[in-house]
Amino acid sequence: MKLLKMEKVRDGKYLKNYELTYLNKSGNEKKYEIVSRRELSSPADLGAKPSGVSIIAICRGRLLLLQEFRMGINKTIYNLCAGMLEEGETIEECVQRELYEETGLSIRRIRAILPPSYAAVAISDTTTYIAIVDAEGEMADHTSENEQIEARFYTREDVAGLLQTEEFSSRAQLAAYFFAQGCLEEKREEY
Repeated sequence: MKLLKMEKVRDGKYLKNYELTYLNKSGNEKKYEIVSRRELSSPADLGAKPSGVSIIAICRGRLLLLQEFRMGINKTIYNLCAGMLEEGETIEECVQRELYEETGLSIRRIRAILPPSYAAVAISDTTTYIAIVDAEGEMADHTSENEQIEARFYTREDVAGLLQTEEFSSRAQLAAYFFAQGCLEEKREEY
């Protein structure tokens, strides 16, 4: 597989569409379409800069899940708190801002921030960090009028039931599964 050229075919407000021309393994040219959240000036830019974060938040042994309306599928699904990095913002600042905007909560402790991973490799070069945090505070809605989000904490038993009956984003489904299995329990610190 060899990339021959990349051409922008549409410049939207939030997404840029590109057509990639490849030589496939048989030596034939193939056109492939992708979207990016970033302006790409060359193939070296593909996936080069992380776009945002997804947040696995836990508070007192319960997992934060959002019931969120997603326009791309025209329905409400279970999702993680997530958002885009703003210019000049650190990943830690982005995690705090997005958690607060979508839930009103704050971070008690960041357990881990995983390196960027690809969000939708079949159609996009978008990469996001995964942050695992302990949250605290009171729920409050600070979302824009263009977002419909209901945030709640769920027990392991609640999450196990939701996994059998509800629809999730893939990242939220994985987090929920591992939470329900006890893999995200908070380690007790010695005082």
